[in-house]
Amino acid sequence: MRVALLTGGGDCPGLNAVIYAAVKKGINKYGDEFVGFLNGWRGVLDNKWIPLTLERIDGIQLQGGTILHSSRTNVKKIPGGIEQVESVLKANKIDALIALGGDDTQSVTLALTDAGIPGVGVPKTIDNDINGTDATFGFDTAVSIATEAVDRIRTTADSHNRVIVIEVMGRDAGWIAYASGVAGGADVVLVPEKPIDIDHVAALLKYNYDRGKTYGLVVVAEGCHLPEGGQVTGTSELDSFGHVRLSGIGDALAKLIEKKTGFETRSVNLGHTQRGGSPTPYDRLLGQRYGLHAIDMVHEQKWGRIAVLKGTDITDITIKEAIATNRRLDQRFFDVISDLEAKV
Repeated sequence: MRVALLTGGGDCPGLNAVIYAAVKKGINKYGDEFVGFLNGWRGVLDNKWIPLTLERIDGIQLQGGTILHSSRTNVKKIPGGIEQVESVLKANKIDALIALGGDDTQSVTLALTDAGIPGVGVPKTIDNDINGTDATFGFDTAVSIATEAVDRIRTTADSHNRVIVIEVMGRDAGWIAYASGVAGGADVVLVPEKPIDIDHVAALLKYNYDRGKTYGLVVVAEGCHLPEGGQVTGTSELDSFGHVRLSGIGDALAKLIEKKTGFETRSVNLGHTQRGGSPTPYDRLLGQRYGLHAIDMVHEQKWGRIAVLKGTDITDITIKEAIATNRRLDQRFFDVISDLEAKV
């Protein structure tokens, strides 16, 4: 078979591991031929691709980012977009498509498979919030980076007797904030699934100060809502999938904390640092497992399905099910945060 791959949406460590495994197994076991469309769905529309050979993929599983590059391109919003994709795939004699991406990318994959184009999905999101899968590659790396940042910021907060607010990724789900905040021993962990209670945040920090602690660490997900004003955005412009760019909750929250407590408060936004660098060994392995399953899905003609991790097994569900809702923190995780907080 002649199989195409693409990576859509934000990059994350582990994408290259998926590509590596799918291509290597496809060539060695099935005798497939591979091409990689560049810049996500935009590359399909523009008919820009590269051949993916064993020589080209050698060692890429160790690298962060994606050798295919990426974009946020919504084919569904482009007049004739679905037909254009179908035409390009047919012109390049593509028998099947493997799309690596999150909800937005997979919504396009679903539209294409509904139109009769053979395709399967691999879940990709730094936020770890795709429904139906227990973990996505890249999340472990992001948490490792964020936790190391919390560890480093602790020493400077302590040295200067400050509260420091650390803003991490997480538009609708607080998995990175939860994991890095708890692992890093933050005094306060705030996630989008629960509204911010600024009085409770202030009380937690004051409680610690009253007992001799002279600094505080607050980890907050970018998608958290302020008590008044909702989410903090970097711009009013929307991307092609209707999302606004989130940025600034850390700075806004720092100002509120300083006003409420009187403690000198600063903020740090980890931003794209969380996406960068080489994947952890766990993400390299998980990405390769997803890639191996994806090429098997192609040869089993499981069109319209997406690979998922269930417990320790890689299996698959329909793309429709995967993008129907976000996987979010629930009371079990709220209890962990609460049990580790000071009792005020």
